[in-house]
Amino acid sequence: MAAGRQFSGTKKSGAHSPGAYIFLGPELGKKQDDIDAIRKKIAGAEETVFYAGETPVNRMAAAIQNHSLFSESRLFLIKNADQITKKNEIDLLASCMENLEKDTTLILVSGETKLAAGLDSAVPRENRRVFYELFESEKSEWLRSFFLREGFKIDSEGIETILELVENNTDALRRECSRLMLFLSKDRPVQANDVEKWLSHSREESAFTLFSRIASGDISRSLESLHTLLAAKETAQGILAVLAWCFRKLRDYLALLERGGADNFELRKIGLAAPRARDDYAAAARTFGANGADACLALTAEYDILIRSSGTALVEILMDAYLVKLFKNGAAG
Repeated sequence: MAAGRQFSGTKKSGAHSPGAYIFLGPELGKKQDDIDAIRKKIAGAEETVFYAGETPVNRMAAAIQNHSLFSESRLFLIKNADQITKKNEIDLLASCMENLEKDTTLILVSGETKLAAGLDSAVPRENRRVFYELFESEKSEWLRSFFLREGFKIDSEGIETILELVENNTDALRRECSRLMLFLSKDRPVQANDVEKWLSHSREESAFTLFSRIASGDISRSLESLHTLLAAKETAQGILAVLAWCFRKLRDYLALLERGGADNFELRKIGLAAPRARDDYAAAARTFGANGADACLALTAEYDILIRSSGTALVEILMDAYLVKLFKNGAAG
């Protein structure tokens, strides 16, 4: 289904404050648009951002329940809200959500599609939204329209190449394409070779560039890329989610090789139209071997669980250990 689906559920009559929201799902751009719309409605609000797992829930609750001496309205964002799983913490935060002051807005945000049931039921149904990734056709149309609004035309292969090289949510697509346009001309449609030529110059470090370095077997540059991402406040769970997506695509690529069907048509069917993307997966196949994708996926899932259950102080150490073990998988493959 498309982005913006809502949770189902029943609303407890009179128990909810209209100032509490839950915004979930992997589609960052549309999620951010809704957050910005709320910001606009309460322009001038004092804003506070918490990260679950970094700030104790009792401290969040104390801040939310305290009155502000300096602002007429307040906005609280709690990111990574899926990490709030202990019953006493759920009950405390749910109580805050159900008893917000009229001047207070609270938004729980997560890339997951569900939160603990006690949090979900503390918010009215109309304020609970799950933003799913767009369908492939919707992403293509979104890109075509984005380029047209900026005065550019782009052909189908150019769109395919962008979708292979950029994280597939509208926030990342908007950011990367805006940089890409700095290098492009409006006299002719943007083509795949234009995207390949300039996107690497305009892109910031991302989990996809990290995968490229992992695929090449370069542990030193992979660690450097990882630390850059973590320093930029990218979450370990977000990085692992993208890498899992890449390893699933590697599994599809390896299956094609095994069947002897890795021709242009078959590669395009699994989303590998761009030469650069094909080079990455060919390199990953050499690095990790015929059975490497499954081992990498299992290791990624293992460390996702480890990181979710550990304190934030251990995240960098665990992610370093994850990369080292990935490369050991490659040596074994």
